[in-house]
Amino acid sequence: MHILLTGAEGRLGSQLLQSLTGHGHTVDGFDIARMDITNWEAVRAAFDVTQPELVVHCAAMTAVDQCAEDPERALLVNGLGTQAVAQACQAHNAAMLYISTNEVFDGRASRPYYEYDRPNPINPYGRSKWVGEQAVRDLVPRHFIVRTAWLFAHGGNNFVHAILRAAADGRPLRVVTNEISTPTYADDLAEAVAQLVSAGRYGIYHLVNEGAVSRYAFARYALDLAGLAETAIEPIALAEYPRASRPPEYAPLCNFAAAQLGIRLRAWQEALAAFIQAEGQLQA
Repeated sequence: MHILLTGAEGRLGSQLLQSLTGHGHTVDGFDIARMDITNWEAVRAAFDVTQPELVVHCAAMTAVDQCAEDPERALLVNGLGTQAVAQACQAHNAAMLYISTNEVFDGRASRPYYEYDRPNPINPYGRSKWVGEQAVRDLVPRHFIVRTAWLFAHGGNNFVHAILRAAADGRPLRVVTNEISTPTYADDLAEAVAQLVSAGRYGIYHLVNEGAVSRYAFARYALDLAGLAETAIEPIALAEYPRASRPPEYAPLCNFAAAQLGIRLRAWQEALAAFIQAEGQLQA
């Protein structure tokens, strides 16, 4: 299949490029220098040149606090930018796979969210991604909407990297206990997306590593794996951690739909161990 991949130089995009190519697809990777998704003419020109059968759209403004500080920019990129890509898919009769987030939910549930639970975002990032979901759903008949959560990847700045760097530098660690979700390894997500594309079953999917954990317990597990068990963490509540964005408190995702197709991701503990080992920091 001929695939156009947006955000190809990002942490997830670069891994998707590798996984999709490994599954035998021809992939044209685009970053913002080649296609600014907020520029309709640039989007249309890219489609005219590549003539894709499927677009995997992971280009996004993902810095959650920056989205809260500049909500109109978040809406422009994640909402209207996605709409432009969806309109181009519509014009070219291409299918579309959109990477979304657990932050489309409000975090008030008492169990993990299923694919067809009703979104109710509570912050600008979640709202902008929900606008993108609606554009894909309304404009592209053949679509996948893939929600994920707490992504950690090589070569980037994520929660795991931040915790390990702070510990290595001897800085005090304060981590919240009442924000709970599902950590997801980018390598595992990319492989699951490639499997989903091969299955050709359109719809809404939650692709996350199995299990749920608090930020505090996630940080503790990462430190223990890296041989930093003696590093102390001060447990705090979300209200004690000042930041621009308000995250949903309880927003784990349940992979129900993809599991029916045989697509399952390993437990987050196994995925985190593999990540830290690949980073060269796993201690026996």
